[in-house]
Amino acid sequence: MPPITAVKDFDLTRRRLLGGAALLALPIPCLAADALALRVTRRAMDVAGRAAPVLALETGASGRGLRLAPGARFIAVLTNELDEPTLIHWHGQTPPSVQDGVPELSQPHLAPGATYHYDFAARPGTHWMHSHVGLQEQHLLAAPLIVERHEDAAADEQDIVLFLQDFTFRDPNEILAELRAGGGAHAAHAGHGMGALNDVEHDAHLANQRTLDDPDVVPVERGGRVRLRVINASAATNLWLDLGMLEGAVIAADGNPVVPVAGTTFPLAIAQRLDVRLSLPAEPGAWPILARREGGAERSGIVLATAGATVRSIAPLGGEPGPAVDLSLESRLAAVEPPPTRAADRTVEIALTGGGADYVWSLNERVHGEHEPIEVRAGERVALRLVNRTRMAHPMHLHGHHFQVVAIGGKTLAGAVRDTVLVPVDGSVTVAFDADNPGRWALHCHNIFHMEGGMMTALEYGA
Repeated sequence: MPPITAVKDFDLTRRRLLGGAALLALPIPCLAADALALRVTRRAMDVAGRAAPVLALETGASGRGLRLAPGARFIAVLTNELDEPTLIHWHGQTPPSVQDGVPELSQPHLAPGATYHYDFAARPGTHWMHSHVGLQEQHLLAAPLIVERHEDAAADEQDIVLFLQDFTFRDPNEILAELRAGGGAHAAHAGHGMGALNDVEHDAHLANQRTLDDPDVVPVERGGRVRLRVINASAATNLWLDLGMLEGAVIAADGNPVVPVAGTTFPLAIAQRLDVRLSLPAEPGAWPILARREGGAERSGIVLATAGATVRSIAPLGGEPGPAVDLSLESRLAAVEPPPTRAADRTVEIALTGGGADYVWSLNERVHGEHEPIEVRAGERVALRLVNRTRMAHPMHLHGHHFQVVAIGGKTLAGAVRDTVLVPVDGSVTVAFDADNPGRWALHCHNIFHMEGGMMTALEYGA
């Protein structure tokens, strides 16, 4: 069995020095036993010069996420060191339902002091892991989960992870209460009747858990090639990836290879991932890679810098407000490894509903807990037509499966294979998947405040 390895630091997962230089390997420890030890705990971090207590998923010596070797199984023991229940979802992975990490749907809560053992075949690609309990994800209980493909190991490129999060010093439960009451100091709007891009005004936006006041500066080689793995782990913020002076090409979406799409800016909805290949200039320099908030001037990011380059400061607030994240990229993506061509056996229409002054969000006018599960049969090709009848866009995530985007509005396409898709205001998106992983699976909006507001249902089927 290939070894399971823990990443030393999720922003510098692997550094390949090119142009005849020697390989500089990060010290990645291998566990003596098969099982990785994962701990949910508390820690303090600095956010813009201010101490902040946060939650953390510690993964060994690094505490900065996981990287698994090609062909590895995910074998881990998760321990809850909090004084409250928790549970971790392996976003992008397709484990057996009982290991998916959704409380009371696939597993019971993990009680304080308790452990849970996981063992399943790891799905390759850029993924992540996060709490699926209440608003713990907004407390930064999340980390990257990278599973390499064999071709990744052979690629002549530097591998860098860019992990994006939004942050608030306040108790997210207080913010949710304010939203339910019609607004508040940290609520971006009240009532939602006129539409809005953001629910919550965050105190900071982070890239690799740092603000632009003190960004992560990643050493790179002149003329080198970079694979940038970008993960939008924000709890409630859609983003635009801005490569600045560099041009790149998207080569994977949600961990699945796509036909390359070139550009300098790319939309990235909550929970989505993009792998972007960059070719660096031959001359020395420093190149900011920024993530801009939609509807605001807030930004975060890292800096790629050659040895000795001058790294200029970048304000966390600046530039024109980002436009609404849209489907401009989605409509251009095409899967490199699409599922076999086949007509859907079943089409299920799901209306995205709610969002009034009471801050109740729903699917087909039913909130989670009062929902009617979507029932399908094993072996079916299932199409889900997601129709947005609210005044906000929703990043919709299906657990346990990856789907292909097959229509945007009335236009059919053979799009990307992924696990999260944005459904815009007044829009619809149709996705299709094969029912090949029996169990009980969550389907929900990945804006955590919308999900807590009720926008979640279940997909169920037996073997």
